[in-house]
Amino acid sequence: MLTILGFAMIATFLVLIMTKKMSPIAALVLIPALFCVAAGKGAHLGDYVIDGVTGLAPTAAMLMFAIVYFGVMIDVGLFDPVVRGILRFCRADPMRVVVGTAALAAIVSLDGDGSTTFMITVSAMYPLYKRLGMSLVVMTGVAAMANGVMNTVPWGGPTARAATALKLDAADIFVPMIPALLVGLLGVLGLAYVLGLRERRRLGALRIADEEPAETKETVLVGAGAGAGAGGGRLGKRPVGGGAGEADAGDDDGDLLKGLDPNRPTLRPRLYWFNALLTGILITAMILELLPIPVLFLLGAALALSVNYPRLPDQKARIAAHADNVLNVSGMVFAAAVFTGVLQGTGMVDSMAGRLVDTVPEGLGPHMALVTGVLSLPLTYFMSNDGFYFGVLPVLAEAGAAHGVTPLEMARASLVGQPLHMSSPLVPAVYVLVGMARVEFGDHTRFVVKWAALTCLLILAAGILFGTI
Repeated sequence: MLTILGFAMIATFLVLIMTKKMSPIAALVLIPALFCVAAGKGAHLGDYVIDGVTGLAPTAAMLMFAIVYFGVMIDVGLFDPVVRGILRFCRADPMRVVVGTAALAAIVSLDGDGSTTFMITVSAMYPLYKRLGMSLVVMTGVAAMANGVMNTVPWGGPTARAATALKLDAADIFVPMIPALLVGLLGVLGLAYVLGLRERRRLGALRIADEEPAETKETVLVGAGAGAGAGGGRLGKRPVGGGAGEADAGDDDGDLLKGLDPNRPTLRPRLYWFNALLTGILITAMILELLPIPVLFLLGAALALSVNYPRLPDQKARIAAHADNVLNVSGMVFAAAVFTGVLQGTGMVDSMAGRLVDTVPEGLGPHMALVTGVLSLPLTYFMSNDGFYFGVLPVLAEAGAAHGVTPLEMARASLVGQPLHMSSPLVPAVYVLVGMARVEFGDHTRFVVKWAALTCLLILAAGILFGTI
């Protein structure tokens, strides 16, 4: 019964947000509450929610202060050289822009933190997508997939969890998987190239106005990347920034578009190297785990505000400028805590995982690594990494061991689903991505799922071909 309710709850949630019948925050709260009552455990709903919120509270705190920190870094002009460098490389060519997005997300992902990756990538690329009138779901989809591949680095989380769950060395899991992961990354770059070509055909020849950002409208075209017919056909040669979109973005787009304005009053050019050094130290401390990440960003945000804007009214103005992003993302995280709390508290996750494992035919025993790789796609999408690696992987590994499949093969296969996992509604970082890019979560989901699943299968096939799975 719990298995049916679990799958029904997830399916209901996805359908409602993809059809835009409910907002993600409302769906994340109301749907699990309803199914908790249906499971006969409504009396424990409060306990489940508190447990979920307690587990995600550090993540929410980290995101709140990280958004403030990187928002201040955008204000002071830290990323302006990056944006200008990308502009020079991209030459107003949509194909180069999309490929550049994938490359930037992959490089920044080396810090092992998805939220940081998305904040830096969107901060750098959003103004360019807006000014060119490109589809923002292409940006979010490509960034999420590139980060998903790179999320497998030993300090990124999944590899460490797999190593801990199966009592293995993380290096023994990761190093042999590098060739397959490189194939997956090349697949993302290839997909970015194809999507970029389709964006180029849709938009036509473009040129960028010299320095002054033009007024733009939001362009969220789920059909983008499907050829010239999706989104209005060829526009011909035109200056960017005035393309038609599906919905008016409103005045709040101005803040990020002004990221290229060399005369904005928030710039602090004399403090550029201080801010660069502070950001470098912050990311290094994060990788070395010198302090918990929420503490690092709390200290970093306080220091960045105090040094760059010593006057109290200026500090308040900067915090207010980023309050919308902070509220949207932290609210989404706490809403997701209700969803995960009910899934885990009611036992739906365990029941769903057990049923999926039981459905594996006996004849597939010798191929449990392949089975694990395939199962990692839906399982890491519908549950947290903790739930999959600590709850499901040991069961799969035990079944594989009975047929001579080594724990190392099982651990490597379990990493395959990460490109899809990074767009799961249970991953807080994805709300940073869609929130900062001003993309509806349902639009992002409809666009990215098929491409992310294809990337996962490409990694799985490469792993089998190289003999590591």
